[in-house]
Amino acid sequence: MKQFYTTCIALIVSSVALFAQTPCNNGMAGPYPCNGYDLQSEITLTEMNATKGNDSWGWTDPQTGNEYALVALNNGCAFIDISDPVNPVYLGKLPSNGSGFGDTWRDVKVYQNHAFVVSEIPGHGMQIFDLTRLRNVPNPPQVFDADALYEGFGNAHNIVINEDTGYAYGVGTSTFNGGPHFVNIQDPVNPVAAGGYSFDQYSHDAQVVTYCGPDSNYTGREILIGSNEDFVAIVDITDKENPVGIATIDYANTFYTHQGWFTEDQRFFVLGDEIDELNIGGNTRTIVFDFEDLSSPQLHFIYEGETEAIDHNGYVNGTKYHMANYRAGLRTFDVSDIANGNMEQESFFDTYPNNNSASFNGAWNVYPFFESGNLVISDIERGFILVKASAADTTKPIASCMDTTLSLDENGTATLTVEDINNGSSDNSGTVFFKLCQTEFSCSDLGTNQVELEVYDDFGNRSFCTATVTIEDTQNPIPECPQDFSVGYDEGENFYALPNFEAEALISATDNCSFTIEQDPAPGTQLTEGTYTVNFVITDTSNNDVACSVTIEVMEILSVADNEFLNGITIYPNPTTNILNITSKSEPISAITLYDISGKAVFQQDNFSEAQKTIDISNVANGMYFLHINNRITQKIVKQ
Repeated sequence: MKQFYTTCIALIVSSVALFAQTPCNNGMAGPYPCNGYDLQSEITLTEMNATKGNDSWGWTDPQTGNEYALVALNNGCAFIDISDPVNPVYLGKLPSNGSGFGDTWRDVKVYQNHAFVVSEIPGHGMQIFDLTRLRNVPNPPQVFDADALYEGFGNAHNIVINEDTGYAYGVGTSTFNGGPHFVNIQDPVNPVAAGGYSFDQYSHDAQVVTYCGPDSNYTGREILIGSNEDFVAIVDITDKENPVGIATIDYANTFYTHQGWFTEDQRFFVLGDEIDELNIGGNTRTIVFDFEDLSSPQLHFIYEGETEAIDHNGYVNGTKYHMANYRAGLRTFDVSDIANGNMEQESFFDTYPNNNSASFNGAWNVYPFFESGNLVISDIERGFILVKASAADTTKPIASCMDTTLSLDENGTATLTVEDINNGSSDNSGTVFFKLCQTEFSCSDLGTNQVELEVYDDFGNRSFCTATVTIEDTQNPIPECPQDFSVGYDEGENFYALPNFEAEALISATDNCSFTIEQDPAPGTQLTEGTYTVNFVITDTSNNDVACSVTIEVMEILSVADNEFLNGITIYPNPTTNILNITSKSEPISAITLYDISGKAVFQQDNFSEAQKTIDISNVANGMYFLHINNRITQKIVKQ
């Protein structure tokens, strides 16, 4: 939420933690209206020594599998052990770095077992906290200190992390016009500034992904989707020194483009406009874009929810979109048929029982990515609330892959499908979905490639398997050999020097990959009178080869008259670009034929008698030709 946060009436809440699981019965879980969610536990703001809650995230310890909730508060970031979800333990808090205006807005994300915390407090910077310190906390709650501090920016509204690349992005800072500020966090406690993007102005929030969606032009690229107050920006930030804007898109009745999230297939982007409900009324409005073509995004449809509450942050996991809907609490929607313009609310947990009106109370954020199925709600007035779907499915699919071989086509490409490598992957629900990022292969991929297949279900449970994909090229090169021809000795020589047919473009070939041409006899070989065969072997990178040959008749034994005629012939300029002059001192010129290296006549004139003849060959392609004069002698001509 941006800094137009309004003072609201706070609920009277208990100052002690609720340590008991409360099922959703007859539409209520304790004091909370519900449908499809049970209350696991809650910890109040009073117990965490805070007055307002805001953002949240989660961390799973890779050693123990224990889950921890990270809850942003008005005065710091709280850490809660939820390994026993009905008996959570408030371990302590990382206090704000400084104090002052902006404590309402704090954001936290996780990378490589470290939390990265930003705030709107001027001079706050990005705190970095080693989460493995939570494994053993004596006498909780404790007051923690940061392990490192990044001061490349002071205040920030949000922090975004791409865990694939190890880059963090501060948005809404005082740098880069409020656009994303790039930070290399691959060494988490030694962050390094890496540039930024200012062209699209202020970014309120963003999602950054290593792209695996339908637009193959950007596969494997690092793509940022910015929610930029009054439009959505799509930016290629792969090259941190040269980020490139791809497209922007807005929509009708734009009031505050707040936050959005991709569907699993990275085709649809689900967006919340934070204050449209305040300004135009009506029920919660969710805007869905179709990003099938990143350079030409389209509005897909607008969904209206069941209440008037304001939408805030939302995330997709599996086929479910989980929204923090302020006074309407957590709302979960089925987006499995979003491609056909359908989404449907399937469950909710209302953390603000009073009403569902359009005001800034209740659920600020949800974190739906724990494998246990536990879902964190960070609430402005009630602090930390942990819920779980009444019919939660936490069983991972069984991912099974098989190896396959693909052949490159005539264009040097091959396409891999899920069916090529899926070996009967399954799920207890009976329905599985697949994500396959590497689908296009080319000549550079010849040989074996390891490809990962991701298998997930409706609840976002996911498994992975790896297939060996062998790329082969079975396409032979296609030669374009010259036709047989006759030729005389080189001028002033008593031999004909064999040219380099490839270098002089006298032979060529096509292939889906690269190729080489071997010539035998070799270029420069001196041929005297006789008939010769020149052999060529065209071989591509996969050792597919094809052979062809050309027969050359070398003729240079002339009669006395022919020799006198030849010695009296002058041809200029040679090489030529268009005009060719031919003069004869011994006898008139009566016939001229110009042959290309394949033996095809490309110019011919006869039935004339002139001592000097000028011909225009400007319409003839560049290359080597043979000029036959009076049907008696042949001279080599080069058109360039």
